[in-house]
Amino acid sequence: MIKIGIIGIGRVGSQHLEKLLEIEYFKVVGCYDADSKKLQRIGADYAIDCFEEVDELIQRCDAVDILTSADSHFFYAEKAIRYGKHVFLDKPISTSLEEAKRLAELVREAGIKFQVGHIERFNPAFLALKNLKLQPMFIEAHRLSSFDAKRTSDSIIYDVMIHDIDITLSIVKANIKHINASGVSVLSDQIDIANVRIEFDNGCVANLTASRTAVQKMRKMLFFQRDYHVTLDFLHRETEVLKLSPIAKHNSVPLRVQEQLQYVNTETLVLEEYDALKEELISFARCLIFNTEPTVSVLDGIRSLEVAAEVVRKIQKMNGNHFVPEAEQLLSVS
Repeated sequence: MIKIGIIGIGRVGSQHLEKLLEIEYFKVVGCYDADSKKLQRIGADYAIDCFEEVDELIQRCDAVDILTSADSHFFYAEKAIRYGKHVFLDKPISTSLEEAKRLAELVREAGIKFQVGHIERFNPAFLALKNLKLQPMFIEAHRLSSFDAKRTSDSIIYDVMIHDIDITLSIVKANIKHINASGVSVLSDQIDIANVRIEFDNGCVANLTASRTAVQKMRKMLFFQRDYHVTLDFLHRETEVLKLSPIAKHNSVPLRVQEQLQYVNTETLVLEEYDALKEELISFARCLIFNTEPTVSVLDGIRSLEVAAEVVRKIQKMNGNHFVPEAEQLLSVS
């Protein structure tokens, strides 16, 4: 049993608590939150210990699950690492590249396991790609949600678009050559819709859009490559593959290519329904038990943050704002 503590009991923290209590590999030691009212509510709803001092909780654990606001990620993660504890840290790894790189150094020095919570890596739509040889040359992503006045302080880049940035970087095995980005405020004082075009040195281009002003929700990524068109629907948790093949299948569409008859075959891949959050936490447990690398490592978290920081910098520059210091060393991690 892995003794784990939860730091940060908000909406996401409460979801993690419920899943951790269900997973046989974990024993929840307790939880901590800077807001005493949240602790009182959790203490009343669940039969677990609530700690008023975060150090006391950390010292009693083998690992911690950090779900605080992004600007406090470094504070709690550094503290846990210095105590020699394994860390599961919600995305983004930080809002500062300097802090994120310092965490990487601390992880290496301490020899602990550190997993970043990019949950879309565990979405059935993404996992369905495992048996496909993806080498996309163009990627299109749309992550759209309706407006929520309570969440306007959340960054559309660090909180929303970073999901598709992480997926893109996990698939495209090439260095980034150029980034263009734009964004505008629509219903709040913050950026409500943003778009980035990422050009890789292998010729692949990714065009990612994130919005919180849409009428209908959408979370889709499309991958285009020779003979393939793949559509991931994260919201409905399924993947559609359109493939050009010399073999006809049910409902194939014939197509003559260079004097040869080919067939456009369409297949929908749907994995068995399962709990992505639960699987994400189980993967963290397994990397501790079997001493393997986390699915999303500290370096993965840094790479996604570097791109997100550059997107923010480009948007602020476009809008006449000041330079973003944490974007200064873009793409320095290989």
